[in-house]
Amino acid sequence: MASATGPGGGAEGILRRQSLRESAARTYARALPIVPVRARGMTIEGADGRRYLDCLSGAGTLALGHNHPVVLEAIRKVIDSGAPLHVLDLATPVKDAFTTELFANLPPALAANARVQFCGPAGTDAVEAALKLVRTATGRSGLLAFTGAYHGMTAGALAASGGARDVSVTRLPYPRDHDCPFGVGGPEGVRLSARWTESLLDDPKSGVPTPGGMIVEPLQGEGGVIPAPDAWLRRMREITAARGIPLIADEVQTGVGRTGAFWGVDHAGVVPDVMVLSKAIGGSLPLAVIVYRAELDVWEPGAHAGTFRGNQLAMAAGTATLAHVRQNGLAARAAEVGDRMLAALRGLAADHPCIGDVRGRGLMLGVELVDPAAPTAPAAPGAPEGLDHASDGRAGSGAGGGAPHLAAAVRQECLDRGLIVELGGRHSSVVRLLPPLTITDEQAAAVLDRLADAITAAERTRHP
Repeated sequence: MASATGPGGGAEGILRRQSLRESAARTYARALPIVPVRARGMTIEGADGRRYLDCLSGAGTLALGHNHPVVLEAIRKVIDSGAPLHVLDLATPVKDAFTTELFANLPPALAANARVQFCGPAGTDAVEAALKLVRTATGRSGLLAFTGAYHGMTAGALAASGGARDVSVTRLPYPRDHDCPFGVGGPEGVRLSARWTESLLDDPKSGVPTPGGMIVEPLQGEGGVIPAPDAWLRRMREITAARGIPLIADEVQTGVGRTGAFWGVDHAGVVPDVMVLSKAIGGSLPLAVIVYRAELDVWEPGAHAGTFRGNQLAMAAGTATLAHVRQNGLAARAAEVGDRMLAALRGLAADHPCIGDVRGRGLMLGVELVDPAAPTAPAAPGAPEGLDHASDGRAGSGAGGGAPHLAAAVRQECLDRGLIVELGGRHSSVVRLLPPLTITDEQAAAVLDRLADAITAAERTRHP
């Protein structure tokens, strides 16, 4: 086997072989043609010797960054102990420590009466388990989901995501201030969204029978870094509770301090019936669980399983990560640094007409790029998304808004400057920043400087 530095083992050779051998479905590898060989904290070193600040963090998986000492020590401890690494769903001291730490960090009202199901290695597996759970418990098959959502790539999770079409899923508008689906934003957008939801559920002629559950992201990540308004999330909790509809919070990307609170729902003070957890809870290793009210636990033995649901290394790494975030107040730290970065990015927007919006929470930030020369889409107050679109009034922010080519250029300019970012949003026009919760003030300043330079360079290329 060729080494990274041997004949044919350099970065170019590895990338060439990847393009010849791997599926056309690969994504990050296309936009980020680097070959990581070493990593620590927020820094990645490529096979070519270049160093990068990683603002992708494994799509939010690396809460503590790469190879954090507490995570490595937890993994080594399990390996050195001789403990079994594969145990299906048997009880082990490692699993017991993980569930104890997990329950210690859950919203208290849920932890007091909760069950946990280990689902398998990926977040989409946990979403599938959550959908199966609520449908089994309620005896109802329908599902409420939201425009712009992303819940995974398996069949059920994909059906609940924003780009899918599934007759069993009723799509509801997800409120936002920028390019509001109702043309208003703010409290009035929240009111209209809640009213639309109630109307669909209570009108016998709406064609929407009482569903088995509602699934929502407290902050849409892949959808363009769109925080759910707190008042709206509370109304969704009230609406579902009053009608006996289980509320599923997809915390795969928002959990473990990412948004400046330990869980995304904490901002609104909402306690869901089901929480879907993955990414950061495995401490960089594959792990996915759902936590839910005990009343929903109507499964028969074997009703949901998964060969790799007993990943001991992931549980040990997850326990170390959860404890480190809790003990060191990293959620509060994410809120503090995130607020400063958000303010700086909004200041940057004043000098760059191509920045249509800046938004986010904690260390989950997004910069939406638009074409300043594009015509503004007409507002359509009161029209829910899917029937019409509206604009917040800024050029290029309407239904046809977004500047995907400019965003791609910014991502490349960032990479050229040693900064790894990713894109998201409805037109792939949102530059997403997901730095680890351990980011230093100096690193935050470097991220902002490199991003500002990249936007300026991309603007010159696109609009010389």
